[in-house]
This record gives sequence, C-alpha cells and structure tokens, in this order.
Amino acid sequence: MTTQRSPGSSDPGKLLITHRIVVRFSDCDPLGHVNNARYLTYLEEARIELWRRQAGLELRDAVHRDVRSPGSADVRSPGSLDPGLGFILARMEIDFLAPAHDGDVLEVRLTLDAMGRKSMTFGYEMVDETTGQAVASARSVVVWYDYSANQSIALSDEKKALFSKPVPSTMTT
Repeated sequence: MTTQRSPGSSDPGKLLITHRIVVRFSDCDPLGHVNNARYLTYLEEARIELWRRQAGLELRDAVHRDVRSPGSADVRSPGSLDPGLGFILARMEIDFLAPAHDGDVLEVRLTLDAMGRKSMTFGYEMVDETTGQAVASARSVVVWYDYSANQSIALSDEKKALFSKPVPSTMTT
C-alpha cells in the first residue's frame, strides 16, 4: 500500500476518524475522474462527521440564525454551549496523487497533526479502499472563532480535549 503524508507533514498525527466515501457519478468530470473540487468536499465531509461524533453537531437539526441574536442556534458551533462560537477554515492544501472514479470507495483518514492555542491542524490521507493506492493527501488549519465578535479566540482545555478525541469509522454512500 502506498502511504503519503499530508503536504508539509513529516510525522503521522493522531488518527481521529476514518471516513469512507463512495464516489458518485455526479462527482465526476466529463473524463470520468472525480472533479478536483469534490476532493475538498470529501475532506469536509470527514471533518464534519468527526465533529458530529465528537460533539453532537447535527446540521439537519440546527436552526441557522444571526449569531448576534442572543439565544440563537448556530450550525457553526460543534460542541459549543455558546452560540456564535465555532471553527472557521483558515487554510486548505491538497496534493492530487491519482484519479478516483465513479463507484470507487475512498477511505479518508483524518489525523490531528497539531493543536495550537486557537487552532488545530488536520492531516488527511485519501486512499482507494480496493487498490490501497493513495489518491490525495491534504492538510487544513481550522481556527476557533467567535462569530459575534468576528475574531479568533483561544480554545479552552475542555474544547481541546473534546476535539482531540478519536471516534469510530464512518461511511457515506
């Protein structure tokens, strides 16, 4: 099996989730390859599923209202008791290593590569489950953010513990 690390990463991080995705026909371009933008969506799906399992984030149950309104629910607040707090994506980089096609089952391995005072760095390895071939590697940085104040804020020790907890594998069909 070919192993690729996230761009700029030399050591594997702590594995938080393995998320499997079945490539849909609509994800492919006219040449039959997964469109490059869809890879970013696959990574986002893994990240959101991680937060769903770590902190109970349920987008379908959330009511999105103005975060400046007291007591409003906010879909951007995984595990937050405080409306208006949540992660914001600050950086995303990806290396495309091999094409994926309709019907392929891709395994996204999401690792916690670094934890800062206000941010977390995730590494991703996307592998074709059948062949074991790496199709992409990526890295993202998310920042804990106060949407009401429009600024980044420090992650509490409680949040750091919550968001560094591994969860069981999942699958999207």
